[in-house]
Amino acid sequence: MATRDGLAYVARAEALKTWHGMVMGLESNLQPMVSLFPRWSLKEADGRWCAAFVYYCCVTAGYGIPIRPKECVSCNLAGCGGWEEWARADNRIGWRTNTCLPQPGDIVIFDKVFENKAHDHIGIVLGDRGASILTAEGNLGNVSGVVERPKDGHIRGYISLPENFVYGG
Repeated sequence: MATRDGLAYVARAEALKTWHGMVMGLESNLQPMVSLFPRWSLKEADGRWCAAFVYYCCVTAGYGIPIRPKECVSCNLAGCGGWEEWARADNRIGWRTNTCLPQPGDIVIFDKVFENKAHDHIGIVLGDRGASILTAEGNLGNVSGVVERPKDGHIRGYISLPENFVYGG
């Protein structure tokens, strides 16, 4: 049974497993995530896997989501832009602005966190701390982790998946 609370629980656990790309002389351990996207390799994913981490957590938590919902025009769900396209185009998915009260298990899309561009990062909300949110994220310097981020202009919006959601086209 897929729930947002369950997604937050899975996301925290997965972030703390220390998923990583090729860092500190270590080989990447991202194969379980990358294998969900058949035309993607570990080399292509290296340093670009935050959205794949979110997708992996959603699938692990029991959500039935294809890698590329038909509403995703520009890319699949290995890209932050794909998540936003899907949420805005599919009225079953909740898209809320950065001014709303985030809930555990919401997916948060960020602008200009690592690059000076829109929707360049994504994570899963673990909790609201008033002026900040606690998130589980992939690809923080090519490593997963739990981080506290201010509620500021870097937050583009939030996605709320319905409980027990199965895409079904």
